[in-house]
Amino acid sequence: MSHLTAAASPAPTPRPGDGLRARKRLETHQRIADEAARLVTDRGVAATTVEDIAAAAKIGRATFFRYFDSKEVAVAEGFTTPWLTMIVEALEAQPPHLGPVEAVIAAFGTFADSVETDGEAILRQSRMSVSTPGLQAWTLHLFTRAEEAIAATTASRFADLRPDDPRPRMLGALTMAAVRLSTERWLASDATADLPRLVREALSCISVHQLPATAAAHGSTALHEVAL
Repeated sequence: MSHLTAAASPAPTPRPGDGLRARKRLETHQRIADEAARLVTDRGVAATTVEDIAAAAKIGRATFFRYFDSKEVAVAEGFTTPWLTMIVEALEAQPPHLGPVEAVIAAFGTFADSVETDGEAILRQSRMSVSTPGLQAWTLHLFTRAEEAIAATTASRFADLRPDDPRPRMLGALTMAAVRLSTERWLASDATADLPRLVREALSCISVHQLPATAAAHGSTALHEVAL
């Protein structure tokens, strides 16, 4: 099976009680991803080799492949993890009275500061993500991780949350669809459009409804609609 269709090596997750070895593995994983993203942002995908990434991360080539199947996987991880961490932290910081959609919209308001600070890097990374087949495939794969993180972070904001409730994950999927479509519109404008405004507009289309009693009883899909 191709590395583009095989499952990605999962990022190690720190847990209470993890020892020094586990923490070092996590640090090494993130250092490789960070260096891969930095080098590719500066040089481009084709001009960056696994050897370059390994040298920058101060590891050997064999060690690189113990963490990642390819440079595309490492780059996608490096591109995605920082802003995903930012969004999850922003979601957790939202006032408890906000509903799930309102919390998502408020959390993505922090995205405007990142665009102003790192706009050129975001533009280069976005262009590479959509123009490099391998990188595009893994970026979409990591979007699934983002959907899961948003779902986990917003679930408690559903006042009527039920077992196996599909709405948190649906909210995560709709949120990431909004981000992807907004980025496409931004790139189509040659980055002249206001990306934070595009994201806000897309997110404002999301509307989450209560589960009908019959749907909850029979395990049916939750009602979500995008109000256009």
